[in-house]
Amino acid sequence: MFEEQFRIGEKIISMRRIEEVVQSALKLRSEGLSQQEVANALRLDRSFISRLESIGEVRKGKKVAIIGFPLQNKEEIIKLAQKEGVDFVWVMNEKERLDYVRNQTAMDFFNQVIEVITTLKAYDTVILAGSRKWQKIAEALLDSQVIFLELGSSPITEDCFLSPDLLKTVLEQVLLRT
Repeated sequence: MFEEQFRIGEKIISMRRIEEVVQSALKLRSEGLSQQEVANALRLDRSFISRLESIGEVRKGKKVAIIGFPLQNKEEIIKLAQKEGVDFVWVMNEKERLDYVRNQTAMDFFNQVIEVITTLKAYDTVILAGSRKWQKIAEALLDSQVIFLELGSSPITEDCFLSPDLLKTVLEQVLLRT
């Protein structure tokens, strides 16, 4: 397969090279480097890094995560969350939830749960769809604002429907959109 190139006057431009530099710049920025540090590392102008971020910006503001289980309309909720620019989405239906627990050792499960908790602590707001039991646990473990959407009484053993309209309203409020 040939590399996509463009001729602009006397120059030959490599699309692959552009994509590599853009990915490197965004990766370094997401790791916490300043625009100037990224520009220096990649031999670019700081203003280019700023414009690059502006071109791809989905939204500004709070870091938002959604977790929920067991969801009947999981795919619909994932699509909505992606459309709204939610940073982290982890939703499962009942079968996936049971498989998640059963298909690993107790130690692996524990380590993954700790990893998810650590990840969620970095978010300003966590929207939790589940039973009330999980709300109390989330509020005790996370430093974040927890917005709870109750799916049913604990233990929930069947997939539940989460209203996309309700979630969209909550996201608009959290993300300060009207």
